Amino acid sequence: MIKFIVITCLVGIVAGLGAGLYFLVNDKGETKRMARALTVRIALSAAIFLFLLLAWSQGWIHPRSLGR
Repeated sequence: MIKFIVITCLVGIVAGLGAGLYFLVNDKGETKRMARALTVRIALSAAIFLFLLLAWSQGWIHPRSLGR
């Protein structure tokens, strides 16, 4: 379930970045749609970071050491 949430947020972040690029190229600064798309991307990034911190503090996920 946690993997699904994380992957969904990552897809949303990439989609927001793509939407920002699309609006940058096509609107030429006439509307605020690019700023809104990038705001959504930043909000999703912050949300996924906070969710991962919460999941780690609750014991839902555990860090792994690559060297062991």
